[in-house]
Amino acid sequence: MFRNYHEGKLPAPATAPPRQGLLLTVACLCQLMVLLDVSVVNLALPSIRSDLGFHAAGLQWVINAYTLAFGGLLLLGGRISDLFGLRRSALLGLGLFALTSLLGGLAQSPGELIAARTLQGVAGALLLPVSLTLITVTFPEGPDRHRALTIWSAVGSVGAAVGLLLGGFLTQEIDWRWVLFINVPIAAVAFLLAARTVAARPPGPRPRMDVPGAALVTLGLFSLIYAVVGTDRHSWGSPETLVPLGLAVVLLTGFALFEQRVATAPLVRFGLLRSRPVLAANVVMFFVSSAQLGAFYLASLYLQGSFGYSALETGAAFVPFALGTIAGATLAGRLVPRHGPRPTLVGGLALSATGIAWLGGLSPDGTFLSEVLGPSILTSVGLGLCFVALASAATTGVAREEAGLASGLLNSSRQCGGSIGLAILVTIANAAGDPTAGTERAFLLAAALMAAGAAIAAALFRPSRRAET
Repeated sequence: MFRNYHEGKLPAPATAPPRQGLLLTVACLCQLMVLLDVSVVNLALPSIRSDLGFHAAGLQWVINAYTLAFGGLLLLGGRISDLFGLRRSALLGLGLFALTSLLGGLAQSPGELIAARTLQGVAGALLLPVSLTLITVTFPEGPDRHRALTIWSAVGSVGAAVGLLLGGFLTQEIDWRWVLFINVPIAAVAFLLAARTVAARPPGPRPRMDVPGAALVTLGLFSLIYAVVGTDRHSWGSPETLVPLGLAVVLLTGFALFEQRVATAPLVRFGLLRSRPVLAANVVMFFVSSAQLGAFYLASLYLQGSFGYSALETGAAFVPFALGTIAGATLAGRLVPRHGPRPTLVGGLALSATGIAWLGGLSPDGTFLSEVLGPSILTSVGLGLCFVALASAATTGVAREEAGLASGLLNSSRQCGGSIGLAILVTIANAAGDPTAGTERAFLLAAALMAAGAAIAAALFRPSRRAET
C-alpha cells in the first residue's frame, strides 16, 4: 500500500488545514471584543457623565462617535482585508483597538474620550469583517464551516449579552474606565495569536484602491447613520434629519453609478449581489437587526424603569438570553447542513417574532419570571438559529478574493438595519403619552419586522434540494 501511494497509484490522505482551531479563536476574539464594546459602555454612561463633566447633549456622542465610524467604514473595512490581506488588517485593527481602548480609559476630558471612541470605531470596522472572513477562507463550505459558524455565532451572542453584565459589574464595583481597559488584554491575546497563525497576503501585483468609490460609500453611510442617530433629538421631518438623509441618498446613488459605469477597479463588484443567497442574506439581516437591536434596547429600559433593576441586575437578566442564543446556534449548526438555510431561517424568525410580540404584553406589576424569562428565551433561540443560517448564506459560493467584501456587506446590513430600527422603535415608544402603551407598540412593530423577515426568507431562499454529506 505504501509503495502504491508513493508511486501515485493511491490518492494522498486528506489532511485538515493547519491551525484551524487557533484561527477560529482569533475570529471569535475579534468578534467578541467588538460586540462586547458595543454593549459594555452603555451602562457606564451615567458614571462617565459625572466624572468627565459631559453635558446632557454631549454624552450621546460617547456612543454616536463609535457608531458613526464603525457603521460608516464597515464596507470599506471588509474590502481592505481583500486588497491588503487578512494578516495586515487583523494586526492593524487589533493594535488600534487596544491603543484606543487604553486612551479612552485614560481620558480626562469629554473631547479626549470622544476622539478615542471614534478611532475605536475605525478599528472595529476593520476587525468585524476580518472575523467572518477568517472563517470563510479557513473552513471549506459544508459541515466544517457550519460548525465554525456555530461557535462564532455563539461567542458573538455571549459578547453582546455578557457586555451588559460586565459593564454593570465594572461600573458599579470598580470604575467605569475598566469597561474600556478590559479590551486591552483581549486584544493583546488576539494580536499574538493572529501574528502566529494568520497567513500574509501572497506576493503579487500591488492592489489598487478605488479611492473615489471608497469616499462616496463611506460618506454616504456616515450621512445615513448620522441622520438616524440624531432622531433622538430631532424629529424625522426636521431639516436636521432630512438634509443628511437626502445627502446619503445622493452619495450612495452616486457610488452605485460610479462603481458600475466608471470605476476600473471597483470597490464593490455588484455582480456579487446577483448571487441569490448573498442578496437574500443581506436583506433578511437588515430586517432581523432592525427588530433585534430596538427590542434589546427597550427591554433594557423596561427592566431598569418598571422593575427598578440596577445596572448589574439588568446585565444578569440577559444571561438566559445569551444561553438561549447559544442553544439556537448549536441547533442551527445541525439543521443548516441537512436542510439548507431556508427552513432554519423561517423557523427562527417565527420564534423570534412570537417572543418579541409576547414582550409587548409586559405589565409594570409583573415579575421577571412571569413576564420576561419566557419571551426572552423564545426570542434568543430564534436569533441563534438565524445568525448561523445568515452567515452561512452570505458567504456561500463567494470567491476567496471577495470574502472580505461579502463579510463587510453583511455587517453593513446589520449595522444600518440596527441603527434605523432602533431609531424608529424609540420614536414610536416615545410618541405615546403613556410609556407602557408606547413600549408595547414598539415591541409589536419589532415583532412585525421579524415576521416580515421570515416572509422575505421564504420568498428569496430556494428550498434545499439535497442534504450535504
